[in-house]
Amino acid sequence: MRRLIVGLTALFACTAPACAESIRVHYLRQEVAQPPTLSNLDPIPEDQGRAGAELGLADNATTGRFLNQDWTLTTTSVPEDGDFAAAIRTALSETDLLVLDAPAQHLLTAADLPEAANALIFNTAAPERTLRDMDCRANVLHTLPSRAMLTDALMQFFVMRRWTTMVMIEGALPADTALADSYRASAMKFGQSIRRTQKWEDSGDLRRNASAEVPLFTQGFGKYDVLIVADEINDFARYIPYNTWMPRPVAGSEGLRPSAWAPVVEQWGAAQLQSRFHDAYGRDMTDRDYAAWAAVRAIGEAVTRSKATSAPDLRAYMLGDQFELAGFKGRPLTFRPWNGQLRQTIPLTHRGAVVATAPLEGFLHPTSELDTLGLDQPESRCTAFAD
Repeated sequence: MRRLIVGLTALFACTAPACAESIRVHYLRQEVAQPPTLSNLDPIPEDQGRAGAELGLADNATTGRFLNQDWTLTTTSVPEDGDFAAAIRTALSETDLLVLDAPAQHLLTAADLPEAANALIFNTAAPERTLRDMDCRANVLHTLPSRAMLTDALMQFFVMRRWTTMVMIEGALPADTALADSYRASAMKFGQSIRRTQKWEDSGDLRRNASAEVPLFTQGFGKYDVLIVADEINDFARYIPYNTWMPRPVAGSEGLRPSAWAPVVEQWGAAQLQSRFHDAYGRDMTDRDYAAWAAVRAIGEAVTRSKATSAPDLRAYMLGDQFELAGFKGRPLTFRPWNGQLRQTIPLTHRGAVVATAPLEGFLHPTSELDTLGLDQPESRCTAFAD
């Protein structure tokens, strides 16, 4: 009897907070100067990304209370002229689990640090295809969809609707060029082509003269089925719909838009996530919020299912067949084992509703229909995940 009492005492003692398994996650954001836009109707929230990570940690902690887990989130904002590498080293001295909101070059800087060799880094902000291709890193997983996943999703919709005569307006920024290139690659992938592209030129204050400038600009396109707008920061795109010379649908950066997440996504329990986020932060959840939430929740799911807490063990589990994340997107989310990209559906929305969710019916794949979006394994030049 005495041995039983001692055993029970030890059991209950180890459920106390002092004996809980500690899991520390560090969220780092590199501040980047934003180019000016014509409209201030959609300001970038100061807590974008961080709010998603916080909600993800709160979800982990809810489950963790019953599993003797102690979750901690540390957040760091690095100024535009700050030492990002130093901030990463400081974070790595405390944990090997990092969630980054940073441009591609900063992400690679973090991943290539010797101190990060055995860390697990989540990319929640850089959409570049190269990060999932020849510039992939074994210690980086991507919860933000690549540009290719977004443009493939929209191209599937065009093919399904037989909107095969496409034209495009391309913005002047480097990110606009990258987005336009991705649309051209997606069109080719699905056996289509963009017939004509025109570079957008600064036409003054479109808030006043869009109804005069846009028809003239688009008159030269001739007949077409759909107009794609490649404007990454939505500078001029909002002024294109209903002002074109031809009365045709607009898609891409305005009109019908592909995204990781949108306020109008309500199915599969998404309304509950939207509501909790809005109650906590007083605004809608953005793509980067969702990517950060998914990253932290992926860690939580892996810790709970695998019972591991170290970055190498968690990475191995996440890339395995047993890992699944319930992401409120209609299908279980998993990581592609060849480049670390999170497989996920892509909602196609306008400002009022969801129009469709990609991958669309009829686009088949031998492994997963989700792999019809973005870089598939036979196309990938990523070798870091070969082991």
